[in-house]
Amino acid sequence: MQRSVAREYLEALIIAAIFLRFTNTWVLQTFFIPSGSMEETLLIGDHLFVNRFIYGPAATPLERKLLPLREPDRGDIVIFRSPETPTLDLVKRCMARPGDTIREVDKKIFLNGKAVDDSAYAIHRDPAVYSELSLSEQGRRRDNFGPREIPAGHYFCMGDNRDFSYDSRYWGTLPAPLLKGRALFIYWSNGGETGDGVWRGPLDELKQLGKTAAGFFTKTRWSRTFRLIR
Repeated sequence: MQRSVAREYLEALIIAAIFLRFTNTWVLQTFFIPSGSMEETLLIGDHLFVNRFIYGPAATPLERKLLPLREPDRGDIVIFRSPETPTLDLVKRCMARPGDTIREVDKKIFLNGKAVDDSAYAIHRDPAVYSELSLSEQGRRRDNFGPREIPAGHYFCMGDNRDFSYDSRYWGTLPAPLLKGRALFIYWSNGGETGDGVWRGPLDELKQLGKTAAGFFTKTRWSRTFRLIR
């Protein structure tokens, strides 16, 4: 009898682990913000739920017709694997889709020849504007680029904190297979010390966990809890 009960508990734990793994892989995944490239929309320390199902990267044509799947829309905040470092996940806003032509002139975005009103989310913290004749290549790419036509199966993504975001202006368009999902909502926002997402061993992780636990009630940004991401 004892062995039977133990076996039932073991089977329940295994099933739960498989279910959680399946959910995290295909439906919902957690993600946290380690940098300020998406401020003020997303702050350092925000912890998100990501919808991994919506874009259905591995879906068949039939599944795309029957299930509520879609391609990324302009304005979606997407999570994806870095084209330069595939082991690193990034979060940016999708600004242009396949077939679109995007251009930036003195920090102003133009899509298919029309000015984009991005004042609801984009911020510019550096008053300097680098022209196309600037000696700084990074400055030229930051404030002026294009026009650039987005090829099939690719997307152009930018951070909302425009002057301090490393995005498609620098590393190019995002291939669709690197997409992981769309940011849904913030389930917790930590205003205290936050890790940068780089693994430095179990001792460092335990130390960071201890700091987070100690400051949970005083450092949590309660007003951001369960905030939808737009």
